[in-house]
Amino acid sequence: MRFLRKPTILVLVVSTLLVVAILRPWTPKPTSAVDLRNRASASAERLLEERVRHSPGKYEHIPYRLKVSVAGLLANNGCVCEGEEGGVNLPFSQVLFPRVGAYSLDRAFQASELEEVQRRRAQEFHSFQMRYQTPVDLLIVAKANSPLEFPTQGVEVRPLKTILIPGLGVQGLSHDHYVVNLTATLGTFDVAAQVEGVTVRGDAEMHMSFSTSLLPQLNRQLQFVTYTNTLFHPNTADTVQFETDGHQALFTIKIRHGVTPKLYNPGPKGGGAFAPCGCGPCHQFLSLISCLLTFLSSPSDYNISALVTIATKTFLRYDKLQVLIDSIRSFYPTVTIVIADDSKEPQPMRGPHIEHYTMPFGKGWFAGRNLAISQVTTKYVLWVDDDFIFTASTKLEKLVNVLEKTTLDLVGGAVREITGYTATYRQTISVEPGGEEGDCLHMRRGYHHTIAGFPHCVVTDGVINFFLAHTERVQQVGFDPRLARVAHLEFFIDGLGSLHVGSCDDVVVSHASKIKLPWSQSEAEKTYAKFRYPAKSSDASNTKNGLLYFKNRFKCLTHN
Repeated sequence: MRFLRKPTILVLVVSTLLVVAILRPWTPKPTSAVDLRNRASASAERLLEERVRHSPGKYEHIPYRLKVSVAGLLANNGCVCEGEEGGVNLPFSQVLFPRVGAYSLDRAFQASELEEVQRRRAQEFHSFQMRYQTPVDLLIVAKANSPLEFPTQGVEVRPLKTILIPGLGVQGLSHDHYVVNLTATLGTFDVAAQVEGVTVRGDAEMHMSFSTSLLPQLNRQLQFVTYTNTLFHPNTADTVQFETDGHQALFTIKIRHGVTPKLYNPGPKGGGAFAPCGCGPCHQFLSLISCLLTFLSSPSDYNISALVTIATKTFLRYDKLQVLIDSIRSFYPTVTIVIADDSKEPQPMRGPHIEHYTMPFGKGWFAGRNLAISQVTTKYVLWVDDDFIFTASTKLEKLVNVLEKTTLDLVGGAVREITGYTATYRQTISVEPGGEEGDCLHMRRGYHHTIAGFPHCVVTDGVINFFLAHTERVQQVGFDPRLARVAHLEFFIDGLGSLHVGSCDDVVVSHASKIKLPWSQSEAEKTYAKFRYPAKSSDASNTKNGLLYFKNRFKCLTHN
């Protein structure tokens, strides 16, 4: 008994830790959030002074009392990445009590090459700013009590086209004579009609002036002012200066082509909907009654076959891929499946509604995702790993419904492991502005807020490898093909600021068991493991960190 007591206690302790790890809520509570901001009072004061530099200098002599708790929230130009020190070093301690880790991304380069890499990165960043910053991004401060009326936003013209400028006027002045001036840089002014008693100078020029002794006539004339873009650019803005009697205002006119719609035919309602029963998992694990109840409770207005294409990337795991296909066909018999395959000796995957594309051997994870996504012609694409298994809980109609009724671009589901643990891998991603050395990237488990009308769904920034997305939006962000072995959140980092991401935990796909005894592994499985799980010191990790440093201009990252 004494001999068995210690092992028994050890097993109980380990089991308890595992249960706690599974049941522990993964969303960090606000009170446990790690604060990485600089909180020094002097730094906050300098930052506040920078923010109020646009205020008139005549107020500088007036003292103020700094509110550090608020001033410290302002964006800083000298961000730092700091990890948490200490902690309990026990089995599963990082799972049970995750600590924030910090990493300097310039470690991906040798010391001898770092200076040249930094020079090239600074040059490319300057070019990036020149390409993507427009006058719309410039700060414009309106002067107090200006008599000028003008549009503050919403004025737009197609390149090389003409519009009437709405909302121009002068109010609250009483003079014997009025003079108003307009000045542009990317176009010219004119008038669509002439008002008697108003003198107009500068027809079809970048500067136009109006003079009159009659204010009502002046305002009437300003209603007919036109703007014509003369310097072509597909997407930019002109900053217009509007001035009279010492008063000046600035407003922008957007110059851009209208967005060309790309519409997808949703097909007739109900086609290709969730099949209640079949020869797959539903038939094997559920009774006929539960199958029918599942079918009746799922949305039926969406033609899934017309709306959704399922895409996956495979490498050597044809047995698992076939299980995935069979499980999909149990519920969605006519949905198109696109497969990208970079195995050394590809095995043909045949069948109705299957498209199998082969690639050079070991081309890589993200390259395969690009290939698969590029062949999708439906409105939505569902991304799945090749070792997933569809079940009665994998109701694509629910995910389609979320995208159809919200502004989300992408919505993730949940993946259930063989142990019963279900993961959504929700991640919030934020960027803290830095200086010349680059910005700071912060990633945390969690989400921003729930979605009204969808109690099981939240808004977040990154999700697990099971998601439905607008095909066009995923194609616009793309997958960097240089990430061949280790990559996932890099796609969401590239899409930060453009992708609106959600996550729903009530649409679940199963994950094939990863439990495999070493002596029972096939040669294909050994080869797969070698490619899939490279060492942390390998070129794959350096490539990932090097791209974050150079391409995304991050100097460091923190994560938990």
